[in-house]
Amino acid sequence: MKLLFKQRFFSWFDSYDIYNEFGETVYTVKGVLSWGHCLKIYDSANREVGMLKEQVLTFLPKFHMFLYGNEIGTINKEFTFFRPKFYLNCNGWEVEGDLFEWDYSVKDGSQLIMTASKKLWNLTDTYEIDVIQPENALVALMIVLAIDAAKCGKN
Repeated sequence: MKLLFKQRFFSWFDSYDIYNEFGETVYTVKGVLSWGHCLKIYDSANREVGMLKEQVLTFLPKFHMFLYGNEIGTINKEFTFFRPKFYLNCNGWEVEGDLFEWDYSVKDGSQLIMTASKKLWNLTDTYEIDVIQPENALVALMIVLAIDAAKCGKN
């Protein structure tokens, strides 16, 4: 399953539209005024299905992930020198990025869960997400949102 993650051009808070490979909007992400990043994810029927909330006052970025109002775990950026790395404590998945922080892969041991690639030459942040199993799409989206928020916080 492929998702295209595209930030809206004119948006006071973080706001994104998420499309499937057919160009249909499957999720909408809206930023909420809060201390740290708080992103709410809505399905195509405008029901809240997920939320990503940044924990403030931490040395490295940490985000709490919620599905349907229940916390499913956190994603933490790990300290590394060259390649960015994140740890998901909800299922033991590991997230690794390339040196330029444009391409990411998520694995469960040696099994590939998803890849995300930042598309260059766009006016807004745009990622292509390739999820192996569709039931992991929402968690995959939260991972990419957390990475993008961590990068924005760094800049």
